[in-house]
Amino acid sequence: MGESTAILLSLQGYKVYGAARRTNEMKTLESKGISIISLDLTQDESIVKCINTILEKEGRIDVLINNAGYGSYGAIEDVTIDEARRQFEVNIFGLARITQLVLPGMRKNKFGRIVNISSMGGKIYTPYGGWYHATKHALEGWSDCLRLEVKPFGIDVVIVEPGGIKTPWGLIAAENLKKTSGHGAYAAGANKAIQTMAKLYAGKNLTNQEVLAKVIVRAATVANPKIRYVKGFLAKPMIFIRKWFGDRIFDKLVLSAS
Repeated sequence: MGESTAILLSLQGYKVYGAARRTNEMKTLESKGISIISLDLTQDESIVKCINTILEKEGRIDVLINNAGYGSYGAIEDVTIDEARRQFEVNIFGLARITQLVLPGMRKNKFGRIVNISSMGGKIYTPYGGWYHATKHALEGWSDCLRLEVKPFGIDVVIVEPGGIKTPWGLIAAENLKKTSGHGAYAAGANKAIQTMAKLYAGKNLTNQEVLAKVIVRAATVANPKIRYVKGFLAKPMIFIRKWFGDRIFDKLVLSAS
């Protein structure tokens, strides 16, 4: 999703920096004229260095797209607290720290756009994704609070809630689930969920990442963005069912499918 978004923004004339821990996997972006910079969201020194380097070269950062994240899947009882902390470090605290660092410049310029890539998982829930869902639910509330705080300074905060997108994310999450809860007390339910995830991500129903990239670009560039953008396989119906039919019905729906 990040790669497709970076390419679209660059094609529209924006100066784009792609930040990631594994910069060796970003050669495609570099070949398209996009600047690549190292960033480890679990290390404060790396975050500070990343932002300072961009500011030294460009003088300002107008748009921040917080796209980094992963899904640490496993029964809540099985996932170690160290791994749970890492899930929050990447999906919440690293995101929050990089946001803190870009805000002073945006306030000074009285302009800025922060786009946080959440998930339909920030509004719904599934078994064996407790720590992942916790980070996305936290991101939703955190983004809402931030939006109110920075509005007087001309800064917009936009949330994008993807559904099922055709990326390796689901297969990686399934691998984590197998390793964490594929054996033991939760094995029966976990292995059934793994089969469901594998079938979904091997199928043809998922939304192409280029479709979501267009939504992210819109969220980052239109003059008057929506507060939330929902896009991707099952996102709108799942959020609708949970909101309007209640948790008991939603529980039955999710358990019957997983």
